Amino acid sequence: MTLLVTNPAPDFTATAVLPDNSFKEDFKLSDFRGKYVLLFFYPLNFTFVCPSEILAFNKAVDQFEAHNCQLIGISIDSHYSHLAWKNTPVNEGGIGRISYPLVSDLNKSISRAYGVLLDAGIALRGLFLIDRDGIIRHMVVNDLPLGRNVNEALRILFALQFTEQHGEVCPANWNKGEEAMTPTAEGVAAYLTAHAND
Repeated sequence: MTLLVTNPAPDFTATAVLPDNSFKEDFKLSDFRGKYVLLFFYPLNFTFVCPSEILAFNKAVDQFEAHNCQLIGISIDSHYSHLAWKNTPVNEGGIGRISYPLVSDLNKSISRAYGVLLDAGIALRGLFLIDRDGIIRHMVVNDLPLGRNVNEALRILFALQFTEQHGEVCPANWNKGEEAMTPTAEGVAAYLTAHAND
C-alpha cells in the first residue's frame, strides 16, 4: 500500500447520488477544497456490515457538517445501484434517505488510487480524513468483516482541527475539550507528570 498520509488526496471525477437522490455526473473531490472531507470506502451495496456503517455515519452527519467536514461514501457499485439501495426501506435491507453523497467507482480507479482495492475487485473499508488543502491527514483501513467507529472518526477530525487552531499536539485517548500537549520536551514532561495516575 502506498503511503498517502501527508500527501495530496488523489482527485477524481465520478458519478454520485446526492442526498436528494439526483445524479451528479461530474462529482469532483477537488470541489470540496476549503472544507475537510471524510472519504470512506465500503465493499458493496446490499450487504451486511456496510449498511450499519452508512447509517451510523448518517446519524452523525450534522456533527461533521457543523465542523466544516463533508462526508462522502464510495463503493464499486453503479449509481443506479446506490439509488436502488437508498430507495429500499431499512427494514427490507436498504438504507433509506442518506444525507451525504454516495459515489460510484464502477471502473475501480478511485479504489485503486487510494490503495484499498482487493484482487477480488471490491474495496476494503478505507477511511481518509482530508484537510482543507486537499492533504490526507489520517487513514485507517479495515478488513471486510470489521466495521468502523464513527465516534473515532469524529475524534480524529476534532484533534486535527484543535492542532491546527492551537499548535498543540493531542496525546493518546485525547477527546475534544481535554488538555493537549505543547510539542516540546518540557511540555510533554509536564503533561505526562500531571496525568501519571490517569
